[in-house]
Amino acid sequence: MAITDPIGDLLTRIRNGQLRGMSKISSPNSHLRIRVLDVLQAEGFIRGYAEVEAKGRKELEIELKYHEGRPVIRELKRVSTPGRRVYAGVSELKPHRQGLGVSIVSTPQGVMTDATAREKNVGGEVLCHVF
Repeated sequence: MAITDPIGDLLTRIRNGQLRGMSKISSPNSHLRIRVLDVLQAEGFIRGYAEVEAKGRKELEIELKYHEGRPVIRELKRVSTPGRRVYAGVSELKPHRQGLGVSIVSTPQGVMTDATAREKNVGGEVLCHVF
Protein backbone atom coordinates (compact mmCIF):
# COMPACT_ATOMS: atom_id res chain seq x y z
CA MET A 1 0.00 0.00 0.00
CA ALA A 2 1.38 3.40 -0.95
CA ILE A 3 1.84 6.01 1.75
CA THR A 4 0.70 9.44 0.58
CA ASP A 5 2.10 11.34 3.57
CA PRO A 6 5.41 9.78 4.70
CA ILE A 7 6.17 12.45 7.33
CA GLY A 8 2.67 12.17 8.81
CA ASP A 9 3.12 8.39 8.91
CA LEU A 10 6.49 8.73 10.70
CA LEU A 11 5.07 11.15 13.29
CA THR A 12 2.07 8.88 13.92
CA ARG A 13 4.34 5.86 14.43
CA ILE A 14 6.40 7.83 16.96
CA ARG A 15 3.27 9.06 18.76
CA ASN A 16 1.72 5.57 18.89
CA GLY A 17 4.98 3.98 20.03
CA GLN A 18 5.27 6.42 22.91
CA LEU A 19 1.65 5.87 23.94
CA ARG A 20 2.38 2.13 24.14
CA GLY A 21 5.65 2.72 26.02
CA MET A 22 7.74 1.01 23.35
CA SER A 23 11.52 1.43 23.36
CA LYS A 24 11.92 0.94 19.58
CA ILE A 25 9.67 1.38 16.56
CA SER A 26 10.22 0.78 12.86
CA SER A 27 9.34 2.86 9.83
CA PRO A 28 9.95 2.54 6.08
CA ASN A 29 13.20 4.16 4.93
CA SER A 30 13.33 7.41 2.95
CA HIS A 31 15.73 10.34 2.68
CA LEU A 32 13.20 12.85 4.03
CA ARG A 33 12.42 10.67 7.07
CA ILE A 34 16.14 10.37 7.78
CA ARG A 35 16.57 14.16 7.67
CA VAL A 36 13.64 14.65 10.07
CA LEU A 37 15.06 12.00 12.41
CA ASP A 38 18.47 13.72 12.27
CA VAL A 39 16.83 16.93 13.55
CA LEU A 40 14.88 15.06 16.26
CA GLN A 41 18.07 13.33 17.42
CA ALA A 42 20.12 16.54 17.39
CA GLU A 43 17.46 18.28 19.50
CA GLY A 44 17.34 15.38 21.98
CA PHE A 45 13.82 14.15 21.27
CA ILE A 46 14.87 10.60 20.29
CA ARG A 47 17.84 8.45 21.30
CA GLY A 48 18.76 7.57 17.74
CA TYR A 49 17.92 5.47 14.72
CA ALA A 50 19.49 2.82 12.53
CA GLU A 51 18.90 1.61 8.99
CA VAL A 52 18.11 -2.12 9.00
CA GLU A 53 17.14 -4.71 6.39
CA ALA A 54 13.77 -6.32 7.14
CA LYS A 55 11.84 -8.62 4.80
CA GLY A 56 13.95 -7.54 1.83
CA ARG A 57 13.29 -3.83 2.43
CA LYS A 58 15.28 -1.13 4.17
CA GLU A 59 13.60 0.17 7.31
CA LEU A 60 14.46 2.64 10.02
CA GLU A 61 14.60 1.37 13.59
CA ILE A 62 13.96 4.35 15.87
CA GLU A 63 14.86 4.36 19.57
CA LEU A 64 12.39 6.46 21.54
CA LYS A 65 13.51 8.51 24.52
CA TYR A 66 11.87 8.67 27.95
CA HIS A 67 12.63 10.72 31.06
CA GLU A 68 11.49 9.31 34.41
CA GLY A 69 9.09 6.98 32.61
CA ARG A 70 7.41 9.72 30.56
CA PRO A 71 8.01 10.37 26.86
CA VAL A 72 10.36 13.26 26.07
CA ILE A 73 8.11 14.31 23.18
CA ARG A 74 4.93 15.75 24.65
CA GLU A 75 3.41 17.08 21.45
CA LEU A 76 4.09 16.11 17.84
CA LYS A 77 1.92 17.99 15.36
CA ARG A 78 1.98 17.86 11.54
CA VAL A 79 1.65 21.36 10.04
CA SER A 80 2.09 21.07 6.27
CA THR A 81 0.13 18.23 4.66
CA PRO A 82 -0.01 17.01 1.06
CA GLY A 83 -3.40 18.70 0.65
CA ARG A 84 -2.41 21.95 2.35
CA ARG A 85 1.20 23.03 2.14
CA VAL A 86 2.34 25.64 4.66
CA TYR A 87 5.33 27.79 3.75
CA ALA A 88 6.94 30.44 5.94
CA GLY A 89 9.51 33.10 5.21
CA VAL A 90 12.25 33.97 7.66
CA SER A 91 10.20 36.76 9.24
CA GLU A 92 7.24 34.38 9.73
CA LEU A 93 9.26 31.67 11.55
CA LYS A 94 8.50 32.32 15.20
CA PRO A 95 9.80 30.24 18.14
CA HIS A 96 7.43 27.39 19.00
CA ARG A 97 6.12 27.47 22.59
CA GLN A 98 8.28 30.51 23.43
CA GLY A 99 11.41 28.63 22.36
CA LEU A 100 10.77 25.46 24.40
CA GLY A 101 9.69 23.49 21.33
CA VAL A 102 10.95 23.42 17.77
CA SER A 103 9.45 23.62 14.33
CA ILE A 104 11.04 21.41 11.69
CA VAL A 105 11.39 23.25 8.38
CA SER A 106 12.31 21.90 4.94
CA THR A 107 14.40 24.58 3.23
CA PRO A 108 16.48 24.74 0.04
CA GLN A 109 19.51 24.21 2.32
CA GLY A 110 18.06 21.06 3.91
CA VAL A 111 15.77 20.05 6.76
CA MET A 112 16.46 22.04 9.94
CA THR A 113 14.89 23.61 13.00
CA ASP A 114 13.24 27.01 12.91
CA ALA A 115 16.11 28.52 14.94
CA THR A 116 18.71 27.27 12.45
CA ALA A 117 16.61 28.55 9.55
CA ARG A 118 16.46 32.00 11.16
CA GLU A 119 20.26 31.95 11.66
CA LYS A 120 20.81 31.03 8.01
CA ASN A 121 18.18 33.57 6.92
CA VAL A 122 16.14 31.06 4.92
CA GLY A 123 12.47 30.06 4.92
CA GLY A 124 10.67 26.99 3.66
CA GLU A 125 7.93 24.45 4.24
CA VAL A 126 6.99 23.97 7.91
CA LEU A 127 6.77 20.18 8.33
CA CYS A 128 5.84 19.84 12.01
CA HIS A 129 5.97 21.24 15.54
CA VAL A 130 7.64 19.26 18.33
CA PHE A 131 7.36 20.02 22.03
